[in-house]
Amino acid sequence: MHLTLQQLKLFEAVSRLSSYTRAAEELFLTQPAVSIQIKRLEEQAGLGLFEQVGKKIFLTPAGKEMYAASVDILTRVKELKIAIDELEGSIKGSLQVSVVTTAKYFLPNLLGSFLQLYPEVEPKLKFTNRARILDRLMNNEDDFVIMGQVPEDDHLEAYPFLNNIIGIVAPADHPLANKKNIAIEELTNHRFLNREIGSGTRYVFDKLLEEHGLKIEPYMELGSSEALKQAVMAGLGITALSVHSVQLELEVNKLTILDVQGFPLKRRWYVVHLKGRKLSLVGRTFLDFILKESHQILGEEYEE
Repeated sequence: MHLTLQQLKLFEAVSRLSSYTRAAEELFLTQPAVSIQIKRLEEQAGLGLFEQVGKKIFLTPAGKEMYAASVDILTRVKELKIAIDELEGSIKGSLQVSVVTTAKYFLPNLLGSFLQLYPEVEPKLKFTNRARILDRLMNNEDDFVIMGQVPEDDHLEAYPFLNNIIGIVAPADHPLANKKNIAIEELTNHRFLNREIGSGTRYVFDKLLEEHGLKIEPYMELGSSEALKQAVMAGLGITALSVHSVQLELEVNKLTILDVQGFPLKRRWYVVHLKGRKLSLVGRTFLDFILKESHQILGEEYEE
């Protein structure tokens, strides 16, 4: 069998994601290009590797054998590259990080500073919601994930490195803007905008409401902090957001942080990986960098 690493990489992605389209997106290829390579791989194997049932694809017995071999081969190739880089002692190579969307307001700044020190590192940065981050974390798809709410799991290694401060954000001219010590129950009397289910901020806010025996039916659910911010400025309602995501709007008096009992919520940002994962020299260097340098780069508002 004359297999290529590219074919194995494509096959592994299609198998893991159960989708030609999602695999193509992950690897920055077209769906037809992925299909052609999988077809060639099946020709080499002499057997079908996938079968379609309805709209879903599943591995055949031959496909399961191929998947196990693909994972083993690709892991060994990655470990070989790590070992060679270690022997060279140079900080270079790939760095795969997935990040919850709210962290986009600070993570690119940190990564940019890291790359100034280590320009031969090749970063791959993926922003998504908490639910997808957890999938990627449990599947060991990244060197690290960065998130604000880490599940209780003995298989995870989590390092706190920055404050994540969540406040109730409203238009600057909102009726509650100048009111002090607002009862949390008062929020139920106003139109509330929320992130989609699966968001870390949504999870934290819903948990707080549950502790107070409250429930708020969202006036709207939006898919990003940026969309929420724009909706609040348009007067559509109030919302819970990371204070760091609205700094510019606060400075120009477009938004305000309401003085609500129990707020701001102080949480932490964590860099997380599966326990037992062998970190490359690049990974260890990046971890050490963000744990030691984050506050200095981003400013004292992120400190405890």
